[in-house]
Amino acid sequence: MRARIRLGESASEAMADLGGTQNAGNDHAVRDQVVTLPWLGTQTIGPSGFRFVRIDAVDPGRPIRLTQVRAVLGVRDVPRIGSFRCSDERLNRIWEVGADTVHLCMQDYLWDGIKRDRLVWIGDMHPEVSTINAVFGFNEVVPASLDLTRDVTPVTKWMNGISSYSMWWVLIHEEMWRHHGDRRALEAQKPYLTALLERLVNLVGPDGREKIDGMRFLDWPSSPNKEGVTAGLQALLVMTLDAGARLMTELGDDRVAGVCRSAADQARKVAPDPNGSKSGAALLALAGMRDAAETADAVLVPGGASGVSTFYGFYVLEALAKAGREQAALGLIRSYWGGMLDLGATTFWEDFDLAWTENASRIDELVPQGKKDIHGDCGAYCYVGFRHSLCHGWASGPTAWLSRHVLGVSPAAPGFTKARIAPALGDLAWAEGTYPTPKGPIRVRHEKLPDGSLRSWVTAPAEVAIQAVGTTLVTGSVEP
Repeated sequence: MRARIRLGESASEAMADLGGTQNAGNDHAVRDQVVTLPWLGTQTIGPSGFRFVRIDAVDPGRPIRLTQVRAVLGVRDVPRIGSFRCSDERLNRIWEVGADTVHLCMQDYLWDGIKRDRLVWIGDMHPEVSTINAVFGFNEVVPASLDLTRDVTPVTKWMNGISSYSMWWVLIHEEMWRHHGDRRALEAQKPYLTALLERLVNLVGPDGREKIDGMRFLDWPSSPNKEGVTAGLQALLVMTLDAGARLMTELGDDRVAGVCRSAADQARKVAPDPNGSKSGAALLALAGMRDAAETADAVLVPGGASGVSTFYGFYVLEALAKAGREQAALGLIRSYWGGMLDLGATTFWEDFDLAWTENASRIDELVPQGKKDIHGDCGAYCYVGFRHSLCHGWASGPTAWLSRHVLGVSPAAPGFTKARIAPALGDLAWAEGTYPTPKGPIRVRHEKLPDGSLRSWVTAPAEVAIQAVGTTLVTGSVEP
């Protein structure tokens, strides 16, 4: 007996034929195939990434009789040490969906997408690693993916063929050092890190302007805005050289640390106009090259979610937090990432535009007549139509952000020997949760008092020194 099996991340994708105007395909994971089913036997299909399945008999007059159809979840069996709850159930759901999205992508390596993009993309990994640190703590999939890409990329080339992605490799290593404090792991990167930083230093011209060669890329929606991309790359280069100086100081190489610091200071003097690009403007604010509050009010807040992407939306949120605009960040999370939930999402998507939602159907229903298919009819660049991944790890940024800024937990010294607790609740009445550290989880609860001030309970391992900022700290056990 022959059967045609079609898988889909949306109900409509499971009904689609290959090709056509809606761009259904078999990239990375086969989602449309004809298989022979044995008599009184079993047949395994996949692996793939899907939520919906359609099964058709292929041969006329030969019906298929199935005893059962079973889906098997293939995912790393690792505990979730981090948690988040607050007085807004929409934010609670968003945190969980971001955690689910990255968990599914934690396969043999850290894939960017569970259906399509089953590859290690280093730049895309930065939000994913931030989420893993907030949810799972250390996981070996991160260094395995970092080392895989390092080992296949000569330092004379850019990782994944994209200039900015080699920069993100440096920034991820600083993120890992700050969270986990593994000196042996950091020292193992020194030869490649040194050579890469020396290459990056030479990309700062005498006038301070970047001279980055190769593919000039931030995120896909930013691509048409060349000025915005230039502004973002200038800022990202400064951020990378600053991180490189700190890492090389830790590694005892004052020479390389010094040239990184000098090049960063030279490049910091040039702050290109982002031309309205929220991605470029956010990086300029994070690099300290433009005033964060002025940038937020002039570029990041106007228009709400317009001009935000699921990837660089994380850096827009980070820049809003730096500007003290946490309330605007919470509103963006609710409207933009929450907008995907309103359409039936259980994981976050490769990209999303609120403009797509007009007259659009949910992804968990067959498209009613007269409605737009938000999966098959939308998308751009490499993610047109059904090629669009609806489970993409780079979109998980709100999970890391809510833990980092609402719970307010971050490392104040490598390996969390010191922890900073600086909650920003915005319009929330309370928030509580846990954050992983190498010493054990930190548990916090924050409550807003009638006068708007905050009171916090913190339980932390004895080896972790707590630094509370902007809240009255109550020692001892966290209130239930």
